[in-house]
Amino acid sequence: MDPMTQSTQISSSQGIADGQNSAAKESKPSVKDLIHWRDPKKSGVVFGLSLLMLLSLAAFSVISVASYLLLALLCVTITFRIYKSVVQAVQKSSDGHPFKTLIDKDVSIPPETFRKHVDASLSYINRALKQMSRLFLVEDLVDSLKLAVVMWLFTYVGAVFNGITILILADILLFAVPPVYEKNKTQIDQYIDLVRTQVNTTMAKLQEKLPGAVKRNKTE
Repeated sequence: MDPMTQSTQISSSQGIADGQNSAAKESKPSVKDLIHWRDPKKSGVVFGLSLLMLLSLAAFSVISVASYLLLALLCVTITFRIYKSVVQAVQKSSDGHPFKTLIDKDVSIPPETFRKHVDASLSYINRALKQMSRLFLVEDLVDSLKLAVVMWLFTYVGAVFNGITILILADILLFAVPPVYEKNKTQIDQYIDLVRTQVNTTMAKLQEKLPGAVKRNKTE
């Protein structure tokens, strides 16, 4: 085989591989696509399963829900394994284990991927710790007062709703708000800008009146 033909085959195989990789990436929906209902079937399945999971946790304990899920998965795989074994025995075929491809698949996490996610998580943790230190040590009095008001409001929320109820409401809002916002983006943005302007004006006046408040330098 001459070098020109070999290079052509290599480039064509690389093109096919790149096309398969891009197709795989396109076929895997992102979180943004799911909550915006780009594919109603996939979004409906994810929303239904997540809501069912949260409702199950509201009615049963975490151990019970996890046990039932694993038991259901085992029932499905064992039933399918027995069914395929009976079919192979009747047809006298030698197809082998029905989950052979899944068993041979490498499910281990590469060290590079693990370190990458750990480093990304560590940066978020350090940022959160720095922000908490800044708020609780009252570096900026206005920001600390904002946090105090939010925590005070959360005491009322906690008195009305428990954690699972809040997660159920958050799950419903996560899948309901983005489509509504996308359809009425202009009107909603106008109201948000009005509220943001009013809040910023009020906070600026409050910050000027508070003694010892650290005033921000507006460089924007």
